[in-house]
Amino acid sequence: LVAQGLRERVELRVDGGLRTGRDVIVAALLGAEAYGFGTAALVAVGCLMARQCHLNTCPTGVATQDEALRKKFTGTPEQAAAYFTYVANDVRRLLSTMGARRLDDLVGRADLLVPAATAQAGRASRLDLTMLRTPASSPPQRWRRVPNARHGIKHLDARLLDDARTAIAEGTAFTGTYEIRNHHLSVGARVAGAIAERHGNTGLAPDTLDVRFAGTAGQSFGAFAVQGMTLRLEGQANDYVGKGLSGGTLVLTPFPNARYREQGHRMMLLGNTALYGATGGRLFAAGQAGDRFAVRNSGAVAVVEGTGNHCCEYMTGGIVVVLGRSGRNFGAGMSNGVAYVLDEDSTFPGRVNHDLVFLAPLDEDDVVAVHTLVEEHRARTDSARAADVLTRWDAWLPRWRKVVPRGR
Repeated sequence: LVAQGLRERVELRVDGGLRTGRDVIVAALLGAEAYGFGTAALVAVGCLMARQCHLNTCPTGVATQDEALRKKFTGTPEQAAAYFTYVANDVRRLLSTMGARRLDDLVGRADLLVPAATAQAGRASRLDLTMLRTPASSPPQRWRRVPNARHGIKHLDARLLDDARTAIAEGTAFTGTYEIRNHHLSVGARVAGAIAERHGNTGLAPDTLDVRFAGTAGQSFGAFAVQGMTLRLEGQANDYVGKGLSGGTLVLTPFPNARYREQGHRMMLLGNTALYGATGGRLFAAGQAGDRFAVRNSGAVAVVEGTGNHCCEYMTGGIVVVLGRSGRNFGAGMSNGVAYVLDEDSTFPGRVNHDLVFLAPLDEDDVVAVHTLVEEHRARTDSARAADVLTRWDAWLPRWRKVVPRGR
């Protein structure tokens, strides 16, 4: 970054085992300007590091959907605040011993690092840390908050928010059509924030904002979309579609071209890690998704026509319907919710993580629920795959597989 003259334009973040003020200081000296704490913050609010989060048996009620276990959780926000206050005081103490007034003054000062003396022999004694300790030859070595200005280009979400501002304030209907490109990131997030700020968790009436996009969406299309937002994309989308989805509806359909007619429902339509951390809402995609579809989903309903590996990973709620092939390790860490998969070639059982989930037969309620969702999928996407499944429902019915977490 320094060599290419880009260092001042990016903020570098470090995480991984940070616990003390000393860890923060060392990270800053190596060039970090933001610091991520994970494990230590969990321990501060009561985590015992039992390392069984994926089994739904957390003894302190941190990572579980079991109401009996959740009652054991006694953590408070004040515990986390107290921990970070201690870390901040530790950082301040170390800054004073180094003669620095601010942490910013130490960012990138790798020349202040000294290798610890060690009596170890072998490979460790031959480790050369010179490159880590030598300051870069050409400054700057840290973020200067210089904006990555793109003159004449307005963020698509900002345009959408301006256009829909009155509708959001008054709760009236809004429709719009926009071209979208892969440099348009997190489209819908600002609008979701404006709706939440004005109307709270309830959002707006369904389909109040009905917006259509055409093109290739950048990362996090439809992120955090709330109740009342319906975003329709004709084209394809990158990773993290519907990240944090919390009530909105996302509808993805492919470009109407010859390639889709040839590939059908096997066409890749959206990238990896869709519905990451979703808590509600609905997603309908008339094509395939990448790896880790619905990872950490805790409430969204989704219909998709194929997925990659690790589908429903760490899923804790919601419903996923897959109208086609899914990759290996299906249901890893899945502790709640349910998935229905159309097993075209009878190979799906070999790609399921049987340590954590099992395959159950569909009962009458399941059949009704799946049929209803496939009908809605066809209505929203005009999917040829959904139409075929519905037309030949009795023939396809024996091939449906229901994935249920163990112990539920």
